[in-house]
Amino acid sequence: MIKTIILFLIIFGIVVISHEFGHFLIGKRNGIRVVEFAVGMGPTLFSFRKGETKYSLKLLPIGGACMFDGEDGVMAENGEADEHSFLKANVWARIATVFAGPFFNFVLAFVFSLIVVAFNGSDKPVVQQLMEGSAAEEAGILPGDEIVRINGEKIHLYREVSLISAMNQGETLEIRIKRDGEMQDVTIVPRYDAQDGRYYIGLRGAGEYFKCNPLQVFQYGVYEVRYWVKATYKSLMMLLQGQATKDDVSGPIGIAQFVGDTYDEVKDYGISSVVFTMMNIIILLSVNLGIMNLLPLPALDGGRLVFMFLEVIRGKPVSPEKEGLVHFAGLVVFMILMVFVMYNDIMKIIR
Repeated sequence: MIKTIILFLIIFGIVVISHEFGHFLIGKRNGIRVVEFAVGMGPTLFSFRKGETKYSLKLLPIGGACMFDGEDGVMAENGEADEHSFLKANVWARIATVFAGPFFNFVLAFVFSLIVVAFNGSDKPVVQQLMEGSAAEEAGILPGDEIVRINGEKIHLYREVSLISAMNQGETLEIRIKRDGEMQDVTIVPRYDAQDGRYYIGLRGAGEYFKCNPLQVFQYGVYEVRYWVKATYKSLMMLLQGQATKDDVSGPIGIAQFVGDTYDEVKDYGISSVVFTMMNIIILLSVNLGIMNLLPLPALDGGRLVFMFLEVIRGKPVSPEKEGLVHFAGLVVFMILMVFVMYNDIMKIIR
């Protein structure tokens, strides 16, 4: 339990600090005063002041904040809005500052992807084994075939094939393979497995692992982040389409449980396996946080960006009072949702 808590705090801390540091750095570069830079939420455990900024560590490790002078009613100590206020900054400076948080999450994911790929290599989408009598076998796919495209989508990693298979709802798949240097097109109709409650293409194994040269490290580092972006996006689409349930959504408690379970699974393989597995979790969470914050919803960075782009189109800002009311309503909804998700996480653990 102690190791789980420590690992969770380290992982979540890295992801949250990266996000808030993006806001902080670009805000500062644009001359916007940062009133407080906080890691966590709730009561303050520890704080210190450097210059005009208060740096705080909060009790609840479920988020963070970079609070700018003039944003959401936050004011500097003198209570006056000057040229360093968020509201006084140029609209494009504010857009860059708000966008920087999610952007830095993608940068963090890319940096860790480079490290993972440099040391562990990557997985080419090469078929290793087939399930006997499967749809893939019937379509003529053979071990050694490299999957190049699926329904027109370029495939770089075997995990992309696994992702498409896991999320398939019976749709026909047009697959292009490379065999002995030649391209061939095959059609696969996934088969439903009533016992598992899902459709299968019929492939086994985990692709063909290979070590990357220096140039390939950057290439496959990009593919790695791209994979997690696709996985997050497709998971969101499944949730919106009702193809996922509340048990497929996790909050901080569920994430901590996942970190602990993953640690237990890999700890016997040595410290290096633990480190790289935790890095993969950081990549996953960082991409998730980046994408979620870009959704055009109130209280999220994406919602704030909507108001700023409206300002660009209209030539004047929306009333701060009206915008603040929208974001406050969104925050209330998200807090209610957070309570529900945390309760659901606890019930899943109890069950």
